[in-house]
Amino acid sequence: MDAPSMTGQRPAYTRILLKLSGEALAGEGGTFFDPNVLRLVATEVRDITARGVQAAIVVGGGNFVRGSDLSKRLGIDEVTGHTMGMLATVINGLALMDAMEQIGLVARVMSSIEMHQVAEPYIRRRALRHLEKGRVTIFVAGTGSPYFSTDTAAALRAIEMGADALLMAKKGVAGVYDKDPRQHPDAVMFTHLDYMDILNRDLRVMDATAAALCKDNNMDIVVFDVTRPGNITRAVVGEAIGTLVGSGRR
Repeated sequence: MDAPSMTGQRPAYTRILLKLSGEALAGEGGTFFDPNVLRLVATEVRDITARGVQAAIVVGGGNFVRGSDLSKRLGIDEVTGHTMGMLATVINGLALMDAMEQIGLVARVMSSIEMHQVAEPYIRRRALRHLEKGRVTIFVAGTGSPYFSTDTAAALRAIEMGADALLMAKKGVAGVYDKDPRQHPDAVMFTHLDYMDILNRDLRVMDATAAALCKDNNMDIVVFDVTRPGNITRAVVGEAIGTLVGSGRR
């Protein structure tokens, strides 16, 4: 799955944070992860870094474990369940790092939960240094605390890293709709939204905490379909794809 060439297009953003859900990494299977998706993401990240864009990534873990589901279905203590979910993101982060290293990228995995034999601890200044040196920095284990989603972790890390935009990669969904397009064929996609639209309309692009963080820090959000080759690059160069939340640079 090779992305189409966009030679000559200048990036609209010089530092981005890409949020990848576990569902997106799972591909069509829904669980575990799809090597084709890992390869596609790695290839497109290589493309944007070749343009001088600094790339950070936050990964989810829903393809393995969702903490709230464990509590409801199996009776596992909810805090324990959330911790298990955070550990699932580490598996995805390591798989993504490996896919990137296989095509020549230099990547670092940084964890909010200390596990020195597996990943670097998250230290903001060290993460910034990795980005400045052109290394792809993959943040795992969410915020390190239960009850906070990886969407919130993505918004937080984007702000901490001084990113120009938060790219929300969705699986098979082109942007933000007024209702679920997988269940409603007449769903209408928005091309531009304000932060308050997410909160007031309960559009479920991200949780309310993440949306509020982006609003308070004027962080552009681009919501797009990651399964279409070339879309990460299109988002970075400012093409009008998906849904733009915020002031925008298109």
